[in-house]
Amino acid sequence: MLDKIDKTLIPPTLFGGLIAIGLIGAGAFIGSGVVNAQVGNRQVTVRGVAERNVVADLAVLTLSFKAANDDLPVAQAQIDRDLALVRAFLTRQGYPAEHITIGRLQVTDTRAREYGSTDNVVRYILSQGVTVRTTDVQRVAQTERALNDLVREGVQLDFAAPTYVFTKLNEVRPSMIAEATASARSGAEQFAKDSGAPLGPIRQATQGSFEILAREDIDSESTSLDKRVRVVATVSYQLR
Repeated sequence: MLDKIDKTLIPPTLFGGLIAIGLIGAGAFIGSGVVNAQVGNRQVTVRGVAERNVVADLAVLTLSFKAANDDLPVAQAQIDRDLALVRAFLTRQGYPAEHITIGRLQVTDTRAREYGSTDNVVRYILSQGVTVRTTDVQRVAQTERALNDLVREGVQLDFAAPTYVFTKLNEVRPSMIAEATASARSGAEQFAKDSGAPLGPIRQATQGSFEILAREDIDSESTSLDKRVRVVATVSYQLR
C-alpha cells in the first residue's frame, strides 16, 4: 500500500514511522499465534505412587565356622566335628538334605611367605560354611533364634543374618502399575478441577523402576523378612 503513495509528499521521518507501525502490527499477530499454540498444548504432569507390603518367599542362611591349630590334622578334626554338629542341628530344625549345601573348605597357613611375620600366631586356620536355601522362611527365622545351641556345643560360629528375598514381583507388577496410574489420574483430575480446565487424554506415561525395601526404614532390605514394594508412575495429561 505504501508503494502507491508518493513518497515525496511524506517527510522521511513520518514514512519510517509508518513502516515501523506496520511491522509492530505484524509482530502482534505472530505473537498471538504462539500464545494460542501454547494454550492449545497445555498439559499437566503428575506422579502416582503404589506401595504394597509383602513377605519374603525365599531365605538363604549361611553358617560359617572356623578351627585353628598349629597341627593341621587336629584343626581338620575340629572342623569335621563342628560340621557334624551343624548338620545334626539343621536336621533337628527340620531341613531336608536337599536344602543344605556344604561349602568348600578353606585352609590358611599363616606361616606361608605371603603372610609375612606371624610371631605367636596359630599356624593353620580352617574355615567351613554350610548354606541352607529354602522357601520356608518362617523356619529360617526360628533357626536364627536357636543358633546359640551350636555355640553351647563348642562351634565357633561367625554370626551372619539370613538373607530374605521376594521373588514374586511379576505377580504384583500389573496391579501395582494400574494402582499407580489411577493415583496419578486422581491427582491430575484435582489439578484440572482447580484450574477450571477439563482433563484430556494421556499424552505420555513413564513407569519408574520397582523398588523392594525393608518394611521399616531402620532395617536392611536384604535381612528383612517383611518388605515393601514401591513403584512410581509419571503421567502427562492433555488439558482441554
